[in-house]
Amino acid sequence: MTEARLPPGWTLQRVRDVSGDREALPLGPDRAVKWVGGGGLPEELRPEIVLGFHGLCLVKPVDDDDWYMGSLYDDGDIDCWSVYADLHGALRGL
Repeated sequence: MTEARLPPGWTLQRVRDVSGDREALPLGPDRAVKWVGGGGLPEELRPEIVLGFHGLCLVKPVDDDDWYMGSLYDDGDIDCWSVYADLHGALRGL
């Protein structure tokens, strides 16, 4: 299982400060993630970094610089429905 990690240059405290969520946590990327916000068929994403915020999460895919926001389900799967160009904007959008 791949270990949970933070984005380069970010601390957990900074993620929590910008998001306003004092319980935000990095999550392991070994999970099923789908992009469902494009209006077409769901597209599989390969997560590199996953940050959890209660029932929401932010995902940075391996081959993409964007951050995807989505719903985190009880089984660990994620359906993403919004995309942001940078982490700061995504954290403010939570």
